[in-house]
Amino acid sequence: MNHVRSESRRRTDGMRVGYAAGGFDLFHVGHLNILRQARSQCDFLIAGVVSDEMLQLTKGAPPVVPLSERLEIVRHISFVDEAVPEVLRDKLDTWRELQFNVFFKGDDWRGTERGLRLENQFAAVGVEVVYFPYTMHTSSTALRRALEALNLPGPVARGAQSGAPD
Repeated sequence: MNHVRSESRRRTDGMRVGYAAGGFDLFHVGHLNILRQARSQCDFLIAGVVSDEMLQLTKGAPPVVPLSERLEIVRHISFVDEAVPEVLRDKLDTWRELQFNVFFKGDDWRGTERGLRLENQFAAVGVEVVYFPYTMHTSSTALRRALEALNLPGPVARGAQSGAPD
């Protein structure tokens, strides 16, 4: 993985290390809220920025903002200690690489089949799953739709096809 913070900001043993992943496409206040809340509940926060390919695979649409720019935005948020590209589909593989002990997710996953599966997998390796309220009034999908309504050409219009929240 491409670690973007300097060694002086790296985590050490005994810390509560959190991981919050997201597309962070068309960055908005919901993204900021998740990262802020995550940092308030850990000593060291790693933000996983989902790769362009993974977003295409999971959302069915390419991001509007390319990975390199999304990483640049996220790495400059003061409460993010490390920003890494998320390129692995399996969160346990990501855990094996980064060794976090708390995983943060929006509560739109709580009680779902995939959320329960994730909780069980992480419980087996000692990782706590913490849910935060999903920001309902804004999402990258809603922003894409608003841009599409303006009839803008290019990837924005193509990206608006996905109905999945970010």
